Amino acid sequence: MTTPVPHDAPLGLQPPFHRLPDATRCGPVTLAVASLDRSTAWYARTLGFAVRERSDGVATMGAAHDDAVLLVLHEQPGAVPVPRGGRIGLFHVAWRMPTRTDFARLVRHVADLGMPAASSDHHVSEALYLADPDGLGVEVCCDRPRAQWRRSGRELVMVTEPLDVAALREHDDFTPWTGAPAGTDVGHVHLAVGDLDAVRAFHFAALGLDLMVWRYPGALFLAAGGYHHHLGANTWHARAPRADAGDARLLEWSLVLPDHAAVRAAADSVASYRYAVTRHADGSATCTDPFGIVVRLVPAPS
Repeated sequence: MTTPVPHDAPLGLQPPFHRLPDATRCGPVTLAVASLDRSTAWYARTLGFAVRERSDGVATMGAAHDDAVLLVLHEQPGAVPVPRGGRIGLFHVAWRMPTRTDFARLVRHVADLGMPAASSDHHVSEALYLADPDGLGVEVCCDRPRAQWRRSGRELVMVTEPLDVAALREHDDFTPWTGAPAGTDVGHVHLAVGDLDAVRAFHFAALGLDLMVWRYPGALFLAAGGYHHHLGANTWHARAPRADAGDARLLEWSLVLPDHAAVRAAADSVASYRYAVTRHADGSATCTDPFGIVVRLVPAPS
């Protein structure tokens, strides 16, 4: 039996020692791609991103109507695209639209482009799924209000059902698509991994994300601040090869923490579990998970 989520009710399982602050959110994602020209053109045309800076084989991009950097692309000529069976590494990056109307416009825009796409309703959010030119997974999503989320005990209920496109279309004001709106951000990162116990050990116990969903078949969903998930991890392609230096791949994803003290505390916790941690002069820290995937912990701008 499921029930609506009360705003003040404990939700999820908290890590045993260190816990990330409620204000934690996802920051920019860095990808290795075969062609900077091809990838920047695709993200501009499909998602409405704009190039912020470009030099020496690196481009930063963000929503057309916002200044924030959301995506960093590193050109790696000859990078091998993601094969049909997937890889251990990135499953997808989820770019979150600020309103359902924005999401409806984006869905219409992608349909007008004639681009292959899949879609789902997860009850906590609605989602459209694409693949970029290197086969890297892309989700565009919109959250449902938290008051509409449901729970089973302490666990948040997430499902995968068909998206009601007709209902979504009712929220489309049919204004022309002019690019990703202000407020677009990275909602979550979803990883393909080889072992969910290793995810629990690193992302839950050491890093300090709450476990929000743990009975979804072959997957875990973790977050800070009672969100449905800042991180997803699944073993649906557990026997696939790990993405390596010759592949188009996720180079790092990031979590933005409230301040430098929060970054230090998280890095100290990860190090105490004997995972690799590198501290940087800018106050950030990078940590490497059991699958070789790097997460950067960044203090929020003061």
